Amino acid sequence: MHILFIGYGKTSQRVAKQLFQQGHQITTVSRSAKEDDFAEHLIQDIHQLDLSQVQPIDAVYVLLAPARHAQFNAVDAYQHTYVDSVQPIVQALARHPIQRLIVVSSTRVYGEHAGERIDDDTVPQPIDEQGMLLLEMEHRYSQAFPAECVIVRPSGIYGTSTTRMQKLAETTHRYPNIHWSNRIHIDDLAKFLCHLLHVEHPEKSYICTDNKPQPLHERILDLQRAMHLPELVLESEAETGKKIYATRMMESGFKLAHD
Repeated sequence: MHILFIGYGKTSQRVAKQLFQQGHQITTVSRSAKEDDFAEHLIQDIHQLDLSQVQPIDAVYVLLAPARHAQFNAVDAYQHTYVDSVQPIVQALARHPIQRLIVVSSTRVYGEHAGERIDDDTVPQPIDEQGMLLLEMEHRYSQAFPAECVIVRPSGIYGTSTTRMQKLAETTHRYPNIHWSNRIHIDDLAKFLCHLLHVEHPEKSYICTDNKPQPLHERILDLQRAMHLPELVLESEAETGKKIYATRMMESGFKLAHD
């Protein structure tokens, strides 16, 4: 198969390498040059995407990150990157024989924030503008490719750096409440995205998480103890965040390596 990656960051690079090793042809689109020698790289603005000179594309992965421009605030960056890009991408793909379009979104589309349980049967009801824009992106791709589109909603992605958590361990002395958080290792996310290409009859959407929601203060405490730092004080038993479970991912036969 000829597989196109729209957006070529750390996750895309892992997926592309695995699919190349399986014998697939890889083409990527990004804003900057890339060094992987196994893929053809196109440096393009996705808002003016031109695939007219590209060999017929069978499958597409869309993995974008919000634009970082001085003129954009956080909400505008989401609008520009995720929503405004859909129409030019769909138009550029119109002449290609797309069999599967895998779009990476986020569990941010679920607005629950009081420790509730979330799974793939939960109806997304975002409570912030970024979540609403991600859901709008999902709807637009699903409308354009009703039979081919699969939405993937990862929880917090980890595995590339421990700097943020180490800094939290060093600077957190008090924590306001029990805040549930959910994680997926970047290698597991990449393997699941590869896995989805080969699922014969995929669901319309999948949550991708390790199915082990944990209060964030407990993760910080674990690090503080490992680093022999003073331990934080939990100020309240009130619950925020959400407990997310990837039921469809597990039902698809996928096995996590980092659980």
